[in-house]
Amino acid sequence: MTLRFLALPIALPIFAMVIVVVASNVLVQYPINDFLTWGAFTFPAAFLVTDLTNRRFGAGRARSVVYAGFLVGAAFSIVLAGPRIGGASATAFLTGQLLDIAIFDRLRQMAWWQAPLASSIFASAVDTALFFSLAFSGTGLPWVTLGVGDFAIKLAMAAVLLIPYGALMRYVGTIPAQHPNSASP
Repeated sequence: MTLRFLALPIALPIFAMVIVVVASNVLVQYPINDFLTWGAFTFPAAFLVTDLTNRRFGAGRARSVVYAGFLVGAAFSIVLAGPRIGGASATAFLTGQLLDIAIFDRLRQMAWWQAPLASSIFASAVDTALFFSLAFSGTGLPWVTLGVGDFAIKLAMAAVLLIPYGALMRYVGTIPAQHPNSASP
């Protein structure tokens, strides 16, 4: 049995993505210590949303979720977290999520856990480097150590989030791998 979304099949993933992005951009402003912010614990859920959407609907629809999350999340983040964090987040988010989709789609035929783990690790590295350098360089905050600490948590969360990913796969269903040049909706 596959999970049936409301009227628009990707409405639930879009809603989830917006919540994750906005919450993470607010929480990243609150360091736990010199090596970690609260946003490190929430943002990896964006990769879970993207990977489940990619698994169920394919890369084209996953990109649609990312674009919607990008537009709505960026607007809310600029208002709630400020233009610098909102802009840095939008840049890092779009780059990291599109990388996640590309890697996941190429690895989708491997063991169930390899595509989401590999895509999350590589995309998190790019996202973290972009976000922390754009959002906090020149501010006096220890942005390099915060970035390293956040990335370490993102690595751990990528592994932990395999549990809900694996559990939800049977409800979400799957589509076969698509050709790299396919233009799915």
